[in-house]
Amino acid sequence: MSISARSLVLFTLLLGALVPLAAQHGAPRPLSVDHYVPVRSTVPSLAGQTAQLYVRERVLPGVGLRGAVAADKVVLFVHGAGTPAEVAFDPSMAGYSWMAFLAEAGFDVFSMDTTGYGRSTRPLVMNDPCNLAAAQQAQFIPQLLAAPCAAAYGGQLTNIASDWHDIDAVVEYIRKVRGVAKVSLVAWSLGGPRAGGYAAQHPDKVHRMVLFAPAYNRTAASTPPAALPAPGTVFNTQSRAEFVANWDRQVGCPAQYDPAVRDAVWADMLASDPAGATWGTGVRRAPATTTWGWNQAAVAGTRIPTLVVAGVHDKQVPPERVRPMYDDLGATDKVLVDLGCSSHNAMWETNHHLLFNASLEWLAKGTVEGQTTGVVRLGYE
Repeated sequence: MSISARSLVLFTLLLGALVPLAAQHGAPRPLSVDHYVPVRSTVPSLAGQTAQLYVRERVLPGVGLRGAVAADKVVLFVHGAGTPAEVAFDPSMAGYSWMAFLAEAGFDVFSMDTTGYGRSTRPLVMNDPCNLAAAQQAQFIPQLLAAPCAAAYGGQLTNIASDWHDIDAVVEYIRKVRGVAKVSLVAWSLGGPRAGGYAAQHPDKVHRMVLFAPAYNRTAASTPPAALPAPGTVFNTQSRAEFVANWDRQVGCPAQYDPAVRDAVWADMLASDPAGATWGTGVRRAPATTTWGWNQAAVAGTRIPTLVVAGVHDKQVPPERVRPMYDDLGATDKVLVDLGCSSHNAMWETNHHLLFNASLEWLAKGTVEGQTTGVVRLGYE
């Protein structure tokens, strides 16, 4: 079956054959629907080939049908540098799905994996551990590698332009199947340059934005490097021990997160990468991405109403890196949420409900705590 035919079949299933998840307190629960969107790839190792982009939808029964969804209630989530979108925004742990939270409020909610992530097409060079950096190769000797080896592919695997191209393919798909002119974007970490850079180029397709811990660089180059792929590591891995250590170094208050959530998220991570799950004790794999373009000039020219969120204990994209993005933003309507007792993983932590509620108010009304602009502190004593 061709990719286009498969996508059509999945859409037909959405329209006619899906049933709701188990009801809670008699209320309907959001459906979970898989879509695969074909794209003619601009990733250098796949250039010109057709790739599949995995898109997950969470929506209440009847809301997602064409003509049944409000024009301002369609949302697309865009992931960051390591975690695929369905794990970041729709984990299996009850009560922690950002996507389901918005769907229960009447939004038609989508998330997407760019090329190389999750259930989207992964270039074959990601199957070769020789394409890892030497330090990461070491953890797979002798199980996968007899000895350190030279990379068979030269350069970083994806780039910000190929990500923007993937996002546009999904936005166009959503606009077509839902009959809307614009979608709102919610993004995390490197999803900031992905979604924010896309919105700067396509303001006619974006309604509102929520950028959590956006990886902003005021002085980023405006143009791509002379040659792509750019020199560097092809892709990277993360083990469970590395995942836990990275999270724990960002804990700054008691009971900031529940270890059961951490364990569920890690299990979801391995489920999203069956091949990586067999490497050593199990890892998640992600492409290295060359970035440019989302700098002070691009952000200053962005007029789309935007909510920016910074976790006070975030050590990956710390608040002092997020505040300049808010200051530079050209939008008249813009709010910065200073989120207490929260790290880079706030959507999986105890204060996740504050993040979810702020995003809902912003997407529905363009306000947080009734404010259309300024700084709002949440989660502090």
